[in-house]
Amino acid sequence: MDENITQHFRPEEAPFIDAVGNWLQQVQDEYRPVLTHFLNPRQVYVATTLARRADIPVRFSGGFAAAEMQRALFYPDYYTPEAQDFELTLLRVDYPVKFATLHHSQILGTLLGSGIEREIIGDIITDGQTWQLVTETNMADYLTGQVERIGRVKARLVTTTWDALVQREDEWEPEAATLSSLRLDSIVGTGFHLSRHRAKELIEANRVRVNWADTEKPDYELAVADLVSVRGFGRIRLDEVGGRTKKEKIRVILAVLKK
Repeated sequence: MDENITQHFRPEEAPFIDAVGNWLQQVQDEYRPVLTHFLNPRQVYVATTLARRADIPVRFSGGFAAAEMQRALFYPDYYTPEAQDFELTLLRVDYPVKFATLHHSQILGTLLGSGIEREIIGDIITDGQTWQLVTETNMADYLTGQVERIGRVKARLVTTTWDALVQREDEWEPEAATLSSLRLDSIVGTGFHLSRHRAKELIEANRVRVNWADTEKPDYELAVADLVSVRGFGRIRLDEVGGRTKKEKIRVILAVLKK
């Protein structure tokens, strides 16, 4: 990928930028759609930016509106994407609801522990009782035959219809703020109304992840569409970075999902 493009992103994003460049080139060379694995919100943002620069259409789907994890479909001008092009399947977690309680981390941990890569799994959602997850269609049979327990709870995955999709019980709350910087500790502190010192402690205690990757750097600088998870508190997404105030503070829009 051209250095003039990569300089606008983080150095650690270079491998993903190269992957997007290969997908875009494949669309141009083979004149057909190219479907990716699931991308996180930051990757969706990067892919959208690069596709726009290359003047190649792209659409995203995670199976339902407001899905965090989404597959990208890059395609030539002649093509009209349809829902089935994204090859998504909805699975339900079958477990003794009256006698057990499940958590998102348990379900994801079980799947990753069975050798599944994170990019194969979309969102894991619940209405407070029923748990569902989205996966790539070609992996559905493997997953339904692989899972027998989630934590200590006897459970299995079964295919279900999209008509049975649950209404998520969690809701993101938008929050406008002004920050002195886009440092991780600043945004964690602002999102959960913590002191900068407390936010720094959480980060250094390895309780904070950025885009599902561990980080212990309080001064790590965030960018648009980054997703921050703070164990015990919830999640924050940096949705928008605006201009500066008269006092040189940065205007931002955060989305906060509290536990």
